[in-house]
Amino acid sequence: MKEYQFLENDFQFAHDENEKLIDKTYNSTSYLKDVLANFVKNKGAIFGVVVVLLIVILAVFGPYFNEHTYKSILIEQASLPPRISWLEQFGIFDGTRNGVNLYIQKGFSDLYYWFGSDTQGRDIFTRVWEGTRVSLIIAFTAVVIDIFIGMVYGLVSGYFGGKIDIVMQRFAEILNGIPQLVIVTLLGLILPPGIISIIFALMITGWIGMSRIARAQVLKLKEQEYILASKTLGARDFAIIFKDILPNIFGQIIIMSMFSIPNAIFMEAYLSFVGLGVPAPLASLGSLINEGYKSITVMPHIITSSIIVLALLMLSFNLFADGLRDAFDPKMKQM
Repeated sequence: MKEYQFLENDFQFAHDENEKLIDKTYNSTSYLKDVLANFVKNKGAIFGVVVVLLIVILAVFGPYFNEHTYKSILIEQASLPPRISWLEQFGIFDGTRNGVNLYIQKGFSDLYYWFGSDTQGRDIFTRVWEGTRVSLIIAFTAVVIDIFIGMVYGLVSGYFGGKIDIVMQRFAEILNGIPQLVIVTLLGLILPPGIISIIFALMITGWIGMSRIARAQVLKLKEQEYILASKTLGARDFAIIFKDILPNIFGQIIIMSMFSIPNAIFMEAYLSFVGLGVPAPLASLGSLINEGYKSITVMPHIITSSIIVLALLMLSFNLFADGLRDAFDPKMKQM
């Protein structure tokens, strides 16, 4: 058997003799801080938040930027193209159509319509932001309905299960089988057309998607050990639902709520486009598009601004919702 001989310089200390060995410590961060850090890293989500905030500010204060109202009619100023004072010197937004400055031609040299005027002489800028305000009211109402009806319905159905779950789910399926257009049309026979009838339509069927998400999450969590421990300690059913289960699925609830906003905006725009939305002279993005598409080949400025605002709203809320989903559950981004 071969023998090995070790010398003094064959080994050396890993650390100096006087060096103190201290374990590294890391600052603990809360779950919400991790969510915020992940959200800030998503540039698309930040863009969506900035655009949404900008549109909300303009929807609140935009109608007061000039002396016009959403229903003021000035026939002599009808169908004027956009004109902005600080841009007309560059040859853009100078009130010109087909090489003719209509403002000068009609004797309105000191008049400016930032988005132009429609066929009845109403200020499109004021009407666009007034219509955006209506769309946002309906959108945020959809979120409230989702949380207070859909979430509670899904939590109760999934937690109790059995016959209660069967009855509640069959009832939801019956409601979901009725086309929303039919519901709004029937409500229009009872209620005056407008925001109220659209909100009632959302209250009838708009919460079903949220209830299914909440129910699926409860079915996954209600057999966990901490739920069994709460039952063993004598906690009541509703205390378990709202104190033990709800905090653990709140991220998914928020994400689903954000996705319901663009759906509600699109539904309102569609109903207003087909004539079942807000009545004239009140404006919404859908009714503005409905008014503008008839003259799109001759006066495209009437429809352009409302389409751009609607597209930005839909895109920004979807980017915001995607960012929230990735922040609450980073693994979803890889799926």
